[in-house]
Amino acid sequence: MLETSHWPAEPGEVRAVTVCDLLRHAAETVPERLALVDCVVDPAERRTWTYAQFVGDVERVARALTQRYEPGERIAVWAPNSADWIILQQGVAMAGMVLVALNPAYRTREMAFVLKQSGARAVFCVDDFRGFDMRAMVESIRGDLPELHDVHSFSDWSAFLESADPATVLPEIDPEDIIQIQYTSGTTGFPKGAMLHHMGLVNEATFVADRAAFDDGDVYVNAMPMYHIGGGAVTSFGAWARRGTFVLLPGFDPAQLLEAFESYGGTHTLVVPTMLIALLDHPDSATRDLTSVKTILSGAASVPAALVRRTTTQLDCGFTILFGQTETHGVISQTRVTDAPQDQADTVGQPLPQLEVKIADAETGVPVPIGAEGEICVRGYQNMRGYYEMPAESADTIDADGWLHMGDVGSMDGRGFLKVTGRVRDMILRGGLNLYPAEIEAVLIEHPAIETAAVIGVPDARWGEQVGAVLRLRAGHERPTVAELTAFVREQIAPHKTPTYWSFVDELPMTPTGKIQKFLLRDQAAAGALQFDEVRQPAS
Repeated sequence: MLETSHWPAEPGEVRAVTVCDLLRHAAETVPERLALVDCVVDPAERRTWTYAQFVGDVERVARALTQRYEPGERIAVWAPNSADWIILQQGVAMAGMVLVALNPAYRTREMAFVLKQSGARAVFCVDDFRGFDMRAMVESIRGDLPELHDVHSFSDWSAFLESADPATVLPEIDPEDIIQIQYTSGTTGFPKGAMLHHMGLVNEATFVADRAAFDDGDVYVNAMPMYHIGGGAVTSFGAWARRGTFVLLPGFDPAQLLEAFESYGGTHTLVVPTMLIALLDHPDSATRDLTSVKTILSGAASVPAALVRRTTTQLDCGFTILFGQTETHGVISQTRVTDAPQDQADTVGQPLPQLEVKIADAETGVPVPIGAEGEICVRGYQNMRGYYEMPAESADTIDADGWLHMGDVGSMDGRGFLKVTGRVRDMILRGGLNLYPAEIEAVLIEHPAIETAAVIGVPDARWGEQVGAVLRLRAGHERPTVAELTAFVREQIAPHKTPTYWSFVDELPMTPTGKIQKFLLRDQAAAGALQFDEVRQPAS
């Protein structure tokens, strides 16, 4: 039993391998095993790859990239889920370059910042998505991006593959090389690029797969977005670490996810609670053959005990809850499928192997007593290398002793089981996605009628939290309509970041130094005491 809230790194092998090593090992040992399924809606249009075929295409992409760019250069991808997205991701890794994964919901403001800040040399994108001309938008900002040499369209993907020279020699990849820059918004209102390495992603995903009882040859069915670390590493890398099959859906649709389980013998999936509820509620859950399902993985939002019990009963499967963040290569703690129901319901499990975790006192940084609350901090191989080209922000997150401060408030019991009870910072957790108020506020205050904006999380039974905007208007300006403000925000940032709750006030609670006391607004919203003038239907 622990004496303080400090978990020393427990034994466990951290393999010095790259994701390229995983793929090549599988191709050498089980070349004809199914590696990848592009599970589009129409079964007649689906494509599959054996491990031999998968690695062959990945190497072709790597050679085509090597002919054009240098190791270490950043290659961006801005597209929805597809097998081509995955093959590009792995090709970038095999070429010794760095992937910059972009949310397809990004708009001009977000894209211009991320492409410029990362110094991306090329971007791969689809021509359009959900009626939005993505190619035209990228072309419209190219003039402001001197380091962006090329824009490649996935409509020309076959030609790009065919351009590879088989004689091109691929570089040696080190397990500690940076494989991906994953952008996550910060308190400044601008995204920060967490630098992630091969060893961190490979081992984290392997440990998660182990706790989820993912055995050799099992099948992940994935509907999480690939730009998100859950889909783009935790599940996919875990599948390849166990020579399994990765079935990729274009997006979340409960009926299609259930069909994929039946069609491909799916054993595992990672879904946030809102997705899981939709899956269980869908009428097809009673008619599809789901006997292959072994474990449901969930997290990124609070997972109620009743939902855990319903899932394990209805699907006759195991359950595991994940907790972590991008800066730690995904997951730092996880319940086991063998954990007691109470631990599954009330905690996020114990830390993964070879990670040191403490619950730190905010003032001293020392571990607090067992059961007391403090900031969750982690130290070990899983920590990011820092934020790309942001030394001050990196130093603010990882201290001089190597502790990464997660910004989450929690507690630890004597066995090392973690509970997450709040957040140090103002992050909003909506349907499993992290939203950062400063980014949304920066857009709102550009409206000529708005003087001050405070964005907070408003509790919501389905989404966990919704985005609420509390606004003070400029003197002499008429109050804009919520429809006008909604359109204004959506022109600049992704729709799911648009506030659902809107409130107009004469005064905001302020500290003596002029800072908005958001905790008071959040408390008022949670208690139903904050008056919202209008509530609009949220974007999905």
